[in-house]
Amino acid sequence: MNSRTNSASPEPSDDRGEIARLLPAPADWNLPPEQYLHHKDLLMRHIDRDQAATPARQAPLWLRPTLLAPVTALAVAAIVTAGITLNDGDRAPAAGASSGTAADMQPASALLHRISDAAGRRDAPTVRGDQFSYVMKKVREADLSSGKAVVGPLHDYELWLSQNPEPVKTQGMIRSDGEITRLNAELGDTAGTPAGFSRPTYEWLSSLPTDPDELLDYLYAKTSQTDDRERDQAVFEQIGDLLDCVMPPRTAAALYRAAAKVPGVTEAPQASDALGRKGLGIARIDKKNGVVTEWVFHPENFAYLGHSTRLTKDTPYGEAGTLLDSSALLKSTLVDKAGQLPDGEKG
Repeated sequence: MNSRTNSASPEPSDDRGEIARLLPAPADWNLPPEQYLHHKDLLMRHIDRDQAATPARQAPLWLRPTLLAPVTALAVAAIVTAGITLNDGDRAPAAGASSGTAADMQPASALLHRISDAAGRRDAPTVRGDQFSYVMKKVREADLSSGKAVVGPLHDYELWLSQNPEPVKTQGMIRSDGEITRLNAELGDTAGTPAGFSRPTYEWLSSLPTDPDELLDYLYAKTSQTDDRERDQAVFEQIGDLLDCVMPPRTAAALYRAAAKVPGVTEAPQASDALGRKGLGIARIDKKNGVVTEWVFHPENFAYLGHSTRLTKDTPYGEAGTLLDSSALLKSTLVDKAGQLPDGEKG
């Protein structure tokens, strides 16, 4: 039996949601958000020290640039933090995970299905293995090093990522506010970094299941997890980290339908991206650490616009509502080499 709550599924033959609602609610670990943020802050300082000693090493790429990750540390670097594990097929929600009901999941599920339908109708690009995906964003992040969340200015962020289906020793490059960082193989990838969550190539994304239930099972099995974050939140954020990738329309459609099945996902009527563009919002609150992550979509064509992450309760780092990080997606396309801009654009 699949023990993951699935109350948003419209199929009458799927009784997993009903069974889940009959079970006792999972225990709430009630981990203070300041402890969660403190551990992440310590981790990023550790990463910064490692990079100063060995500048060729790069953190994994799958996470967006956030409050805890200056340009050279794109991700939480799962390989260096204790307590992160791959869930290898165990799909039971972790303690403290949300248990959404049909009532609170229905509006978000309906919106995500509309977003899915729009994504599935978009044209599929032709992608060569010698090309690079190119993403341009405006981002804003909070610095926690002082013990308070100090939100920095809005700045440019560009990422070029190799589409080579084989493991690569040079993944691409980042340019953030004019500063360039070359992305080498991840720590331990002596033969090169393969495609995957840490390097989501178009071909790898094409290989993911397009059945939403199968895709969600895959995400629950393969998403990295820590004890200080709800497991459902980890999967929700993993999906969010893929939304600005160049991907097959059918994969994008499946991701949104899979997201609709994650417990605790809701609509966010006041959602806006880093540029203040308001749109249709999808959100999830991680009650373990008191943080809400919102995705923002264009109100007419349902295109992904960006995201924001904020505190949901007062902490030593800031009051409820304090911005932790946000982005506004401006471009997601393909180019022929790292550092190149799309046709007709200047750096």
